[in-house]
Amino acid sequence: MKPSRLTLAGPLFLVALFFSRVDVYAADEVEDLLAAREAPPGVVFEIVSGDVETLGRLLPGLRADIGRLRARFPGLPVAVVSHGEEQFALTSRHKTQEPELHAIAEEMVTGDDVDLHVCGAHAGWFGLDPEDFPDYVDVSSSGPAQINDYRALDYVLIKLP
Repeated sequence: MKPSRLTLAGPLFLVALFFSRVDVYAADEVEDLLAAREAPPGVVFEIVSGDVETLGRLLPGLRADIGRLRARFPGLPVAVVSHGEEQFALTSRHKTQEPELHAIAEEMVTGDDVDLHVCGAHAGWFGLDPEDFPDYVDVSSSGPAQINDYRALDYVLIKLP
């Protein structure tokens, strides 16, 4: 017996809702911060995924959200920590393949004063050294430890897919 379209629609809807919820969660977190009376000590965005293309999808919107946060709270310290497969899009050898991504990342660091970190431990597992990343990308020894350092400073953590 062949399943009907209606039978498949329910599970497909739930899967789509699950994956879209991650973006909504991050948007909710940013909106909550924008509605706050006082600025937090800082904000750290955590990005971890199994997809090298994730940063290309996320950074333009993330940069816009950081702009909105800084418009509301001038001088707000912001950091981004990438410690999954997506961090490999920030290697120097990908700069020619992903020029728009690298332009956004570099402008976030040099123009927007955002600290951008990748995980040196994860990179090392794939044979990459800190020298394999451009100067505007900070290669921390451990992405999770870097996040813990920001949390110790009372930064608000926002997890992105």
